[in-house]
Amino acid sequence: MARAITQKLTAECCELGEGPYYDRATDTAWWFDIVGRKLVEYHFAENRSRVHDLPRMGSVIAPVDGTRQLLAMEDGLYLRTMASGRLDLLAAMEADNAITRSNDGRVHPSGRLWIGTMGKRAEHQAGSIYWFDGRELRRLFSDISIPNSICFSPDGRTGYFADTALNTVWRVALDPVTGLPTGEPELHLSEKDLPLGGSFDGSVIDADGVLWNAAWGGGSVSGFAPDGSLVQTFEVPAAQTSCPCFMGPDLDRMLVTSAWQGYSGASRAADPGAGYTFVIDGDFKGRPDAAFQLRHEIQHSE
Repeated sequence: MARAITQKLTAECCELGEGPYYDRATDTAWWFDIVGRKLVEYHFAENRSRVHDLPRMGSVIAPVDGTRQLLAMEDGLYLRTMASGRLDLLAAMEADNAITRSNDGRVHPSGRLWIGTMGKRAEHQAGSIYWFDGRELRRLFSDISIPNSICFSPDGRTGYFADTALNTVWRVALDPVTGLPTGEPELHLSEKDLPLGGSFDGSVIDADGVLWNAAWGGGSVSGFAPDGSLVQTFEVPAAQTSCPCFMGPDLDRMLVTSAWQGYSGASRAADPGAGYTFVIDGDFKGRPDAAFQLRHEIQHSE
């Protein structure tokens, strides 16, 4: 275990910080306050943030090109124009199910998106994990309570996902060209593998295939080798750490979101870092997130 050198960013305190993404070209990070319906944009050169209000809950952001982003939101997948903030619907996702919203997701190296849904009150087995290629939204796995830890090996041949309610991470063989499963999920990590306790939340994989997981309730980020063995753990000064991403010119630092969701006033006072976003200096071997490959242009807008 290592006590990491952490920096708390001068940005919004989020009730449920999630879904961070780092743009190396502009030295800018993006993340969500899901329940606050906000998208945070943080510019490191000026150490300043800009908060964008959203019309509905969002949880995942991915680059499309230099001017547009893909956003996963509670009722669908949207194309966001960065200059104006305009949202254009690409595909509805459980839009007829008022109890669910989007949650964790990530773009596969092939450019396809994996995206999870869950109940807004974490209803038992209300969620699913989908695959989206810009044309088709396909359900891959169902009956998941809190989908998290969606990430992929560098070669795209292995996918990972968790159900935080079960505190379990699975791995599954994938077609590296499409990002679709070619086998059945197998157990990869379980509760006993978390060195500081908590539950598996968001994860990201580095250039060596190490899965770095933020432990909700564990106030830490731990790295697990492809064989499941523990590599290292970094403590974070917020108990409900939620999701990491690599950042910096060399992608050797890590940004981690956190949350104060579910806290009483006394709990917030006891955990003053809750809801803030942190940077860990840990000499990571990060790799850039894949861009989403848009395969058709939008037809609907709002």
